[in-house]
Amino acid sequence: MKRINSVDFVRGLVMVIMALDHTRDMFHIASQGQDPANLATTTPILFFTRWITHLCAPTFVFLSGVSAYLSGRNSSVKENRNFLLSRGIWLVLLEFTIITFALWFDLKFRTLFFQVIAAIGFSFIILALLIKLPNRVILAIGLVIIFGHNLLALLPFNTPPYSYFAPLFSFAFFQITPTNAFVIGYPPIPWLGIMLLGYGLGDIFTSAPEKRKSVFLTLGLSALALFVVIRFINIYGDPIPWSAQKNSMYTFLSFMNVTKYPPSLLYTLATLGVSFIILRLVDGAQNKFISFFSVYGKVPLFYYLLHWYILHSLMFLLLFAQGFTTKDFVFGIFQLGRPLTPNGFELPVVYLIWLVVVLSLYPLCVWYSRYKAAHRENRLLRYI
Repeated sequence: MKRINSVDFVRGLVMVIMALDHTRDMFHIASQGQDPANLATTTPILFFTRWITHLCAPTFVFLSGVSAYLSGRNSSVKENRNFLLSRGIWLVLLEFTIITFALWFDLKFRTLFFQVIAAIGFSFIILALLIKLPNRVILAIGLVIIFGHNLLALLPFNTPPYSYFAPLFSFAFFQITPTNAFVIGYPPIPWLGIMLLGYGLGDIFTSAPEKRKSVFLTLGLSALALFVVIRFINIYGDPIPWSAQKNSMYTFLSFMNVTKYPPSLLYTLATLGVSFIILRLVDGAQNKFISFFSVYGKVPLFYYLLHWYILHSLMFLLLFAQGFTTKDFVFGIFQLGRPLTPNGFELPVVYLIWLVVVLSLYPLCVWYSRYKAAHRENRLLRYI
């Protein structure tokens, strides 16, 4: 499959932005007790440090769907199905082993967290079952899920039989033992809708450049306009309505404060709308800026795995430098190992750490990208 520069760039861009959120989790002095979206305690810079990272998961899942379409164009239905099934199962297993340890550094695996990689794996498995359907049908299913899943809030999910299906659609916490939990942070059905949208729109990426640019611009502006209109009406599209705040800035923050867990309609419209605009702006462009971010976008899973291990290792090194010892580290459900007493840094230092980590990964991603390109015959490399 010939690589598409705009896809690599946008995927690389959101991977770099994603690392900012994870750096904030690991290093920000207030991240253990302060929600960046809590308008009573947040600041505009902290709010948007969090908000900008909202672009990452939906864009990455959408482009995973696009890539599934593009990589399968020259293969048989059976080959596509087998690859999607095997890759989906592999990603789910990866989530609960290598990624889970990277996230928590807990040898007892006390928190099993169903997050974005598992959601992509689940979506690949379902996509494999739908692969014979026409693209328009897959696209329609994706749109129905995206636009309709917020209606499920009307059902009494706290009572049977609806409660049995609630984890498919909403955040769920299961206390397995007093010290172990299974958490569904990325409910699979809403994210499946975004994956199917990407697959259903995959043929746009193979169309003539001018048509492609026009479609990207139309999709982006339409999504953002829908976001503004539906959000302003304040009836449907997100479980958290916006409201007037102490000043115009915080009222704007309230307007933009959309729900990620699960991804609401408004969250999806805002984030994918921005991504479509970026795709339009960079389509066909060639420069050093685009080439830089494309390096990360060519090997996203490799980057994703390494960035967790580097961030978490660096977190412990800096904790030692601040005077903490291993006796101070706290592990358990939703515990990263950070001490309970105040630790970490203010946002400027968090941004600096983020830049250092991202730049340190650049040569490794260049190497692995070249290695994959030189060993295309090795089919196992398609899985990392």
